[in-house]
Amino acid sequence: MAKNFDVVIIGGGILGTSISYFLSHLNKSKKIAVIEQARNVAFHTSGRNTGKIHAPYLYNPEKKKLFANAAFHGFDMWQEYSKLHDLPFKKDGVIEVALDKKGIKVLEKYLKWAKQNGLEEKDIELMDKSEIKKIEPEIRCESALCVYRDGSTDYSTYTESLMKDSKQNGTTFLLDTKVTEAKKENGKWKVTLNQEDEIFTEFLINAAGGEAVDIAHNVGIATELTDVHFRGEYWKAPKQYNNLTKTSIYSVPEFPDYPFLDPHWIIRVDGSCEIGPNAVPVFSPYGYNKAENIKEFVPKMLEMLGSGARKAIFDKQFQELAMNEIQSSMSKSAMVERVKRFLPKIDAEKITEKGTAGIRSSIINEKGKFEPDVILLDDESSFHILNYNSPGATGALPFAAHIVNHLHKSGLFSSETTDAQCGPWKFSEIIEKIEKK
Repeated sequence: MAKNFDVVIIGGGILGTSISYFLSHLNKSKKIAVIEQARNVAFHTSGRNTGKIHAPYLYNPEKKKLFANAAFHGFDMWQEYSKLHDLPFKKDGVIEVALDKKGIKVLEKYLKWAKQNGLEEKDIELMDKSEIKKIEPEIRCESALCVYRDGSTDYSTYTESLMKDSKQNGTTFLLDTKVTEAKKENGKWKVTLNQEDEIFTEFLINAAGGEAVDIAHNVGIATELTDVHFRGEYWKAPKQYNNLTKTSIYSVPEFPDYPFLDPHWIIRVDGSCEIGPNAVPVFSPYGYNKAENIKEFVPKMLEMLGSGARKAIFDKQFQELAMNEIQSSMSKSAMVERVKRFLPKIDAEKITEKGTAGIRSSIINEKGKFEPDVILLDDESSFHILNYNSPGATGALPFAAHIVNHLHKSGLFSSETTDAQCGPWKFSEIIEKIEKK
């Protein structure tokens, strides 16, 4: 194994792998490595989601402008990339339903945001309940937002393909390899792997997802922030429900200030249907089972009680929401009932098989508030990406290009060129779109 690299990326999720993709096209002579502790890229959150390519109607154009812009351009980029590599991509749309007058007001706000974020009239339409009934007769709602510029895919296959492309440009992927320590030594980063091997790098990129905050803390970055983890669970619908609707159905979230979304009716790219996800509090970014959560319970609680998260976990509304999510995990009926509000034909007794759970990690600041947006932190010879959540997979390609361009412009990591052809795109043209004011 090579010992010395120009840049090391910690995290082989869809973002870390996308960053390696662009870096490897722009820096043919530099040694780049991606370190991933799982046995394959996109093994955790990047491959354990609904597979949706989200249109940016949910995102405030003032507070989440970059994220919304990345999601908007991500749709076209994933479509182009899927054609190039013959990967699954289905433009199937989504319907967001309002069940009361309060929800209708939210849909009106979403429609306004959508147009500010670049969607055109042909991409999105607000309908009343009689109009939506003609399109989707099984839906019960007061109003609905039909979003046509929305799609479905399999992000695991996309990330694996990006890894292959990056490898062809010389990137080293160290899978099944955990970073156990990273520290500066003689002007370089010494990165310890699996508590024994050591590699050295000039520059370090932290794209470790659920462990990004821990890695940042270990090198003295973002010590005022902490993370909390939520397990999103799914139930698979039997095949008899596969044609219940033509489109995935989301409902307006009741508590938008918290990362708890009511379960959706999801149609995946292969045509199968699921209910999910919920958001069950867990104590580890890998807290899929009881044993892992018991192991991490004490250290995580001590960390949270000693940080701004203390204010959140003692908030009565947060506690009530957390208990509701735990109930939805323990009771299949509780989760199904949420979807029955807008799809009354679903019978909980016919849903018997669980889907794949994924874990979302959210950042809480020193004031006890959830950070609403991604956090990007520069250091002298490192860069840290925290709180990269939904629609992270949708916007991963343009967002990764933005990060690489930022590193180049700030002088943290100089690229050999910013005008290279990166697969079907010219890098400079991606940047022009993503950073358009």
